[in-house]
Amino acid sequence: MATYVVVGLQYGDEGKGKITDVLSAKSDYVVRFQGGDNAGHTVYAGEEKFVLHLLPSGVLQCKGKCIIANGVVVNPKAFLKEIGQIADKGLRTDHVFISRRAHVIMPYHILMDTYREEEENGTHIGTTKKGIGPCYEDKIARVGIRMVDLLNPEVLREKIEKNLRVKNSLFEKYFEKPTLDVEEIYQEYLELGNQLKDRIVDTEVELNQAIASGKNVLFEGAQALMLDIDFGTYPYVTSSSPSTGGVCSGAGVPPTSLQNLIGVAKAYTTRVGEGPFPTELDNDLGEKMRQIGKEFGATTGRPRRTGWLDLVSLKHACMINGINNLVITKLDVLSGIFPLKIATKYKTEDGKIIDYFTSSTTKLYNYEPIFEELEGWDEDLTQVRSYDELPITAKKYIEFIEQYLGINVYLVSVGPERSQNIIRKELF
Repeated sequence: MATYVVVGLQYGDEGKGKITDVLSAKSDYVVRFQGGDNAGHTVYAGEEKFVLHLLPSGVLQCKGKCIIANGVVVNPKAFLKEIGQIADKGLRTDHVFISRRAHVIMPYHILMDTYREEEENGTHIGTTKKGIGPCYEDKIARVGIRMVDLLNPEVLREKIEKNLRVKNSLFEKYFEKPTLDVEEIYQEYLELGNQLKDRIVDTEVELNQAIASGKNVLFEGAQALMLDIDFGTYPYVTSSSPSTGGVCSGAGVPPTSLQNLIGVAKAYTTRVGEGPFPTELDNDLGEKMRQIGKEFGATTGRPRRTGWLDLVSLKHACMINGINNLVITKLDVLSGIFPLKIATKYKTEDGKIIDYFTSSTTKLYNYEPIFEELEGWDEDLTQVRSYDELPITAKKYIEFIEQYLGINVYLVSVGPERSQNIIRKELF
């Protein structure tokens, strides 16, 4: 068997889409296993730029099948829109399928997400207001609507009626907003089910059979470990587990089937939305990184917060994920910055020096990063394709990361194009 898992190691936006796109050319299956259309994966193919939210990032190159697995929450309207955009560019979409077990994002989920973020005295997580969290809430509360339900009219109506009895009460009495109509939503989602019926399939049996027969199966995560519902900076996190472990429950495959665990991290750190960020550069240098790196959210367009590379959080992410192959992206963005800094420890409020990540988000706000300084470089790296061609100081930067984490960097990305990679070993 040959399985590959691509996950983010920071706060999302590390360039997982590009890595998945590159690896998908040799994959028989590309599988998205968690999240929803709150993701924003940017893929460049020649002059074309594709921003994918729900579709697997391998959709452009995979010659086999692209699967949206059971751990994903699916907005059917977003799915159809994205499929249409791909088809309009003359690319195939008949190889994209959705698990019957995947949960459906309903209109009331999006409204609930929006109203909570707009609450004057609420906890502002900084969500994309796509309804992701409320959909996962219903899944855990066992009142969710699954893709298979869109194909069963009686079940669909019953579930919508049951949900709206509660949701409409909240909209009307708590949020002081208009209520939703059962019949209108029922008819709309019945029709969406009709449009998608040929794509809604059982996926876990086929995936396990593919793995057993030695097919190349590539699993793609959205968001990243520092946004993991358990191991991230809670509550400023996503509502699922974007870890390698999330593959097992999110796609229905056993952990013994997972081999090449690929973690993607930027050469610096960015974060969108609220939450602690120990190495943040809220100054001119941070703005310089943002402009050079084009650090604006693919889904929302929001400017990303920028900062130095944080190896304390990166070590935490690699440990939880069991990473055995590391990818460093956007090394080119650091050209011309002197000196470079990397955080290797934190100083706590009481003066203690630690090199591990805390579970207390509140305390993390007051932690002071302790940096190692490294010499920078002036050279433009965007045309470099061999590790030996990198400036010595750029190599030292990569090797410092490797030595701290104890993991080899197998690929260095030096630009957004598919070809702008320094590949140190072939995984396929």
